Amino acid sequence: MPYHFDLVIDRRSTNSNKWRKYPPDVLPLWVADMDFQAPPAVLAALQSSLVHGVLGYESPTNRLREVVAERMQRLYGWQFQPDMVVPVPGVISGFNLAARVACQPGEGLLIQPPVYPPFLGVHKNIGLTHQVAPLTKIKDGSRLRFEIDFDHFEAAIDSGGTKTGMFLLCHPHNPTGQVYDRKTLTRLADICLRHGVLICSDEIHSELLLDGASHTPLASLAAEIAARSITLVSPSKTFNVAGLNCAFAIITDKTLHDRYCQEVERQTFHMNSLGLAAAQAAFSGECDDWLVELNLYLTANRDELVEQISSRLPGISVSVPQATYLAWLDCSDLVASGRIKTSPFQFFLEKARVALNDGALFGEGGQGCVRLNFGCPRSTMQSALERMQAALAES
Repeated sequence: MPYHFDLVIDRRSTNSNKWRKYPPDVLPLWVADMDFQAPPAVLAALQSSLVHGVLGYESPTNRLREVVAERMQRLYGWQFQPDMVVPVPGVISGFNLAARVACQPGEGLLIQPPVYPPFLGVHKNIGLTHQVAPLTKIKDGSRLRFEIDFDHFEAAIDSGGTKTGMFLLCHPHNPTGQVYDRKTLTRLADICLRHGVLICSDEIHSELLLDGASHTPLASLAAEIAARSITLVSPSKTFNVAGLNCAFAIITDKTLHDRYCQEVERQTFHMNSLGLAAAQAAFSGECDDWLVELNLYLTANRDELVEQISSRLPGISVSVPQATYLAWLDCSDLVASGRIKTSPFQFFLEKARVALNDGALFGEGGQGCVRLNFGCPRSTMQSALERMQAALAES
């Protein structure tokens, strides 16, 4: 059936962080939720709970764990026992918890900036040492891509005289939209295993695949890699239910799994009952037709965005995401030339009345950049691009 992703839904009248943070004349293309309704099967599951009318305490069921395991097998051929699935309130909670389990106080936490901003705070939250292996930026005209410097990556392990306890991987990568292939993932994993580093892989965007891209869960590569991995998945981004706070840690090594579960108990995490209902409906397969159409729509949005930036916003280089609904715009040439005299984030907010994410918040390599969320009706994105073009023309 057709789904109406072009429908503009009024979110200003709700308590939406995305639409209420800035004044009414600002178009918000920043925080990573989409301006689309969740799939009908998810809404039906939530409506069923509300019609029943009793919203008491609930615990994750064995069936929900089975649904997660069945989905991983169906999508990727990745097999594990359902009791290896650990529900958590969200992926951010999940990777902070992983760092507590994997690292001793003072050990290193390795990340690859520019990267999702909550990655940058984990070492402070847990009392760890910040270690970085920045991605290498490559510009090709108006196109932008990032690569891993594996020598740099390995040199960052145990850097500063501090043992690395955990590598926190963003896969697919936020904010660049990069999907890592099996060869890249295997090489990263081999380096980590050689140095005794546990890997936590945030795979929250793994089903938002554009133009036929494919995702490989890192832990599915080999049993020895799975034994040193914690994989985090969630329906929140794919099915636009981020506000329901439900995610899953998949941990196939029993000792590591048990330690993680003990930490969940120690932190007294509790699950949102509506989030559990939404997650089971989302991962059941009932929403897969909706997801196919969503990814086609997002692919068309991405293509339009890249073409418009190339033709109408000279001086900006843009990533061509293989996954997610997030694009990374490098405006550093405009800053260097003086056409943008503030940060690009501030410039587009003040001059174009378009709210993007400030690249500086994504760590090293983020200065002079912004992140744009194209998970919205195409008319909204086009209006934002027209405003941005006009602001640059006036500069």
